[in-house]
Amino acid sequence: MTETLDQSRPLTDGVYVPTVAFFKENDEIDIEATQRHAVHLAEAGVAGLVVHGSNGEAVHLSRDERSLVIKTTRAALDQADHHLMPIIAGCGAQSTRETIQLCQDAADAGANYVIILPPAYYGGLLNTSKIVKHFCNVADSSPIPVMIYNYPGACSGLDLSSDAIIEISKHPNVAGVKLTCGNTGKLARVVDGAKPGFFVAGGSADFILQGLVVGGNGTIAGTANIVPRACVRICELYRAGELKEARRLQAIVAKADWVAIQTGFAGVKAALQQFEGYGGEPRKPCGLPSSEQMDMITNGFAEVIALEQSLA
Repeated sequence: MTETLDQSRPLTDGVYVPTVAFFKENDEIDIEATQRHAVHLAEAGVAGLVVHGSNGEAVHLSRDERSLVIKTTRAALDQADHHLMPIIAGCGAQSTRETIQLCQDAADAGANYVIILPPAYYGGLLNTSKIVKHFCNVADSSPIPVMIYNYPGACSGLDLSSDAIIEISKHPNVAGVKLTCGNTGKLARVVDGAKPGFFVAGGSADFILQGLVVGGNGTIAGTANIVPRACVRICELYRAGELKEARRLQAIVAKADWVAIQTGFAGVKAALQQFEGYGGEPRKPCGLPSSEQMDMITNGFAEVIALEQSLA
């Protein structure tokens, strides 16, 4: 177990991007697109990258592919002189044993932190104390610091309370939390009740500013794959005390984020293909958005893409 939290690549305040997975036409990992996207995001000023999150099709990847994506991302960042940018790897699984194994794999491949969904398949057999124990057991054995991932939509509705998150946060190898539940009241309680230095992030681009106002450290937002500069700018404006302009940009980003929410990670990949020229298809059985959904993406992102281009 790591005795102290990672100091070489700390979780600085700002925007973290849960990257999408890229596949070639033969359904193998697209190394070139993975590298290109990592550098593109780093150059846009984001604070860190998350691989194997909900946007990253973690459930579609083998153990070897997970390690390959981490190694490829780390190498791309290092080659582009972004040596200090942290990589967070999604390592959630349904058993404590497999979760620990994925954490070990991630560390070996070059990740700096892991982020973990609570097990939920046997949710009826798991009370809060068992889930807290799961996280603590993983943190005991993980060679790199652990982050909590609260996303009821991916966990059969399981929604960790602020009390449970604060309890887990007491572990010395637990570094932070991503709150995709969208509950800013919970975010405020965790900020207030967790240990000093605990990283608290919202999990969607439609409440970046709201999270910052109640003391959060930033966001881990899928829409930042497409408009990283716009998301970063909201944080910059907040820190500068320019709240009126921050609210204006947050409204623009939130409207686009609603389109992304409706079309899921496949919509994010389609938008990347539309606006950046790369993205590719999801792994089956998932597929690209319909033509009607593509019209919604094109129209729904028009304003925020113009904003993004103005910040380049």
